Amino acid sequence: MKRIYHPYTNWEEVSHNMWGEVSDRKEALQAAIKFTGNPMLYGEYMRRVISEWPISCENALTDKNLSRKAWVGRAAVALALAIPEDITRQAWGFLSDEQRTLANAEARRAIEYWSERHLQGGGIRDDVGEQMLFEWDTRRGSDEAC
Repeated sequence: MKRIYHPYTNWEEVSHNMWGEVSDRKEALQAAIKFTGNPMLYGEYMRRVISEWPISCENALTDKNLSRKAWVGRAAVALALAIPEDITRQAWGFLSDEQRTLANAEARRAIEYWSERHLQGGGIRDDVGEQMLFEWDTRRGSDEAC
């Protein structure tokens, strides 16, 4: 997988307070614990991140040095509640092992879905028009010049 970079000014996560502040950290922590402890709701928002944040996903999920499950989980909380990622990291420590396992399974499914849509065959291209398909000669061998 090739690493894809985007300027942080284009990341959708920035406008959802993933790297921001909140006025009441204690209240935000309680909300994050409740949200991340509900695997169905948490997973729903992970999938929303995958479909609604294409630039942030490409930037984060092509980074092999990043914990992709952690990123998609923190992004889900930012999308749902506008809570910064440092509070979400803190909330993770309050979850039971079972809650963590279920949340990780939801994150893995979301990342697999993203990978299938964006990485296989060079990624999904919405800009390919029908006229381009007519120009492709499937009889031509892969060794021949186009």
